[in-house]
Amino acid sequence: MIDPLGFVSRVNPQLPAQARPAVSGGADFKQELRDELRKVNEMQQDASQATNDLLTGQRDDIEGVMIATQKADSAFRMLVALQNKVVGAYDEVKNIRV
Repeated sequence: MIDPLGFVSRVNPQLPAQARPAVSGGADFKQELRDELRKVNEMQQDASQATNDLLTGQRDDIEGVMIATQKADSAFRMLVALQNKVVGAYDEVKNIRV
């Protein structure tokens, strides 16, 4: 029996162990998500700084600026895709009839 939301185990705590939902470290996921958000933010700031340095003449390697900008763009696009997946999953769970 699958109980992803924990409803069955709350109703009957005497269920066998295989029927109870597995509890995993939610704080670990939260911390991992925060770390990834921090990394994406750092990439965005590095790309902005590299662009500003190029425009002010403090830097002359346009390839490095382009790479930093592409890395930040890719990381941001991945973050938006993750957000869309999470919102989609939330919508599916919200529409479940119990």
